[in-house]
Amino acid sequence: MKLEEVKSALNQLETIAFQLPNGELVPNHFHVTEVGKITKHFIDCGGTVRNEEVVNFQLWDANDYDHRLHPEKLTHIIELSQKTLDIGDLEVEVEYQGDTIGKFGLDFDGTNFLLTTKQTDCLAREKCGVPAEKPKVKLSEVQTSECCTAGSGCC
Repeated sequence: MKLEEVKSALNQLETIAFQLPNGELVPNHFHVTEVGKITKHFIDCGGTVRNEEVVNFQLWDANDYDHRLHPEKLTHIIELSQKTLDIGDLEVEVEYQGDTIGKFGLDFDGTNFLLTTKQTDCLAREKCGVPAEKPKVKLSEVQTSECCTAGSGCC
């Protein structure tokens, strides 16, 4: 989800809720402790130099149970961050504390912001010899050795 989509969604809401991938909601007394631009300059395993930029929201909850962040306040924080940090319409990722700091993608279902799981990946599959997807094999076509035939006693 891009930053302008987040702002558009906030304009439709009276309250903000973030839902974790397991369906639980982040406690409604959460804070957005950071809005930032993260730049990642790296070289992948195939030797290609890459640059990535994302907007990062850091969510945090404390024991101030009466705290509520309203949509217009978060919109103001985002706009101030855009102006101060020169943030464009980038993809948004969210950090939230679990057993360790979790990094999530962001989506919106019309009511809640959904924290989506992120996965690592090889960016140079063709250079690493990693197939794009696992080959599909019919078990009936797999050849077996004599020790694994029915009645051979190997199992």
